[in-house]
This record gives sequence, structure tokens and C-alpha cells, in this order.
Amino acid sequence: MDKHAKGLLNIIGPGSVFEGTIDVPHSIRIDGSFKGKLQTQESVTIGDSGVVEAEIKAQSAFIFGKVIGSMYIEDRVELQASATVIGDLHAKELVISEGAVFHGNCSMQKSSSAVSV
Repeated sequence: MDKHAKGLLNIIGPGSVFEGTIDVPHSIRIDGSFKGKLQTQESVTIGDSGVVEAEIKAQSAFIFGKVIGSMYIEDRVELQASATVIGDLHAKELVISEGAVFHGNCSMQKSSSAVSV
């Protein structure tokens, strides 16, 4: 893999419809419709027009559109004011902006660097 390739962005644009499994090493943005399984080693962004029905695994997530399904996020999830999330969420950090809708269960764990006293 090219060491300069880090940070490349994969995009499913507005009006696009995709069903299946996506497994990408870089960030992905979905502004269209996706159904299936999604895994990335970086961030996932669901745009305002994005509608995703999937199990999502990622480093971080930024949700502006609609997500139905479980999310397993290693670090931070941000639900923006326009976001709707229906499903379970597993993450270290969760930020929910005023106006966002979250219907499901949330499980948060401390980072591995945290020390128990």
C-alpha cells in the first residue's frame, strides 16, 4: 500500500444506491443510500441526504443523515442536529447535538489508557 494514500476518501454520492458489503481502509462518506455492512479503519460520514441501513464498524463517525443499525465505533461518534439514528451504539465518546434523534441503546467504555484506581 502506498504510504501517501492515507486519508483517501471514498464517496457514495447523492442519488446513488448501493447494497452489499463495503470494507475500505480509508474514510468514507455516504450521501446516497446504502444497505448492508460497512467497515473502515478511519472515519465514516453520513451526509444530510444519506440513508444507511447497516452494521457500521469504524474509527470515528459523523452522522448528519439517517442510520438504522448497530454502530461499533472505536473512538468518537457525533450526531449532528439533522441526524436520526435507530439502533445500538458502542463507542468511547458520544456527542449528540440539539435536534438529533437517537433511539436505541448506548454502550460506552473508557479508553484503554485509563487507569483504574
